[in-house]
Amino acid sequence: MAVSVAGIARRGRLIFIARRKEGGDLGGKWEFPGGKAEEGESDRDALLREFREEFAAAVTVGPFLGSAVFSHRGAERTLRAYEVCFEGADFILREHTEWRWADLEEIKKLDFAGSDQKLFGFLA
Repeated sequence: MAVSVAGIARRGRLIFIARRKEGGDLGGKWEFPGGKAEEGESDRDALLREFREEFAAAVTVGPFLGSAVFSHRGAERTLRAYEVCFEGADFILREHTEWRWADLEEIKKLDFAGSDQKLFGFLA
């Protein structure tokens, strides 16, 4: 089964989220940043690469938080969430139009990607 990873960065009760650019299946939706792990790539390496590609940001990957199974274009995938910590305060939006730090109650009210919604239970 194909694997995607999500990085959960926190500041106290706030969680880092980003809104994808318009277009594609998830265009305009909010998400926990991350993406598909490439063949032979560890979850940790996939998160390091995705944050570098999407935000030009370095992160430290922390503990595993949980996983969920979802369907995308008729294929089942696994989404694995890990805590991450930004190593710096500056980043560039390459795949997203905006970002913010939000608490879980606000996150639940936003138009979030369905796969990422399955991770809400791990964030309380």
